[in-house]
Amino acid sequence: MSWEFRLFKEIATTRSMSKGAAHCGVSQSAASQHVQEVERRLTVTLFDRSKRPLELTAAGRLYAEFCRDVLRREEEFGLVLEALKRDVEGTVRVASIYSIGLTEMSRLQEEFSTRYPTTNLQVEFMRPDKIYEAVRDDTADLGLVSYPEASREIAAIPWRDEEMQVAVPPSHRFAGQPAVVPADLNGENFIGFDEDLSIRRELDRFLRSHGIAVNLVMHFDNIQTIKEAVALGSGISILPERTMHAEIDQGRLVAVRLDAPELVRPIGIVHRKRKKFNRAARAFLGLLEGRG
Repeated sequence: MSWEFRLFKEIATTRSMSKGAAHCGVSQSAASQHVQEVERRLTVTLFDRSKRPLELTAAGRLYAEFCRDVLRREEEFGLVLEALKRDVEGTVRVASIYSIGLTEMSRLQEEFSTRYPTTNLQVEFMRPDKIYEAVRDDTADLGLVSYPEASREIAAIPWRDEEMQVAVPPSHRFAGQPAVVPADLNGENFIGFDEDLSIRRELDRFLRSHGIAVNLVMHFDNIQTIKEAVALGSGISILPERTMHAEIDQGRLVAVRLDAPELVRPIGIVHRKRKKFNRAARAFLGLLEGRG
């Protein structure tokens, strides 16, 4: 809304609707409509339109001073914020599951480096159990995991829920369908996750709840290997849709919507309770929370 305050300030300063509009790069009619809208909202008259040049009413002078104060505070805020950004320094250590790291971490690293050039972001990709271990041992400041679990030592912050879809090779009969229902998966050759992973337990629970029996032909501990097996035609799988974009663009996989909105992969941020973050870690956590 700062442009609205700036527009009114310019009109009040120049005492001309057309000059104020020109200074702000808008049409005179747009400026006039804006002033009328403010007057309707405040239920006051801001200009004495019977006089030329325009003359502010008492309410108009009060509102013009308010606009100047807002713009001044906005400028001060921007200057102080930029100074704070320049002052952010230090190292933040992040442990991430592979599927997040491979699809998003390079973009996050680039954005973080641009915002805070004096910081150092160290990222290591691990299995989920190793991430919890690193956070507990304080060899990682933050961990990015699926199906986050809090404990006496670990705090878990929900980050986002990822839609799960059916991953099939382009030659599969599902590939031309806009969506499938859970019952369609019955009897399909299926590529799953290792039994010790949370995503395997959740998918098994989902299939049981719908009375679905798939033919588990392979299982792996990471999404990348599962995608490769599906692309080679070894079977189908259920994966987070956002992890398949590269293979879909390459024409190696097709993601088919699964008519089961309750099935999502929750992603969270974990850290050691009562952890004292440095400014770099706080800044990266803020970036993550703003990009969920």
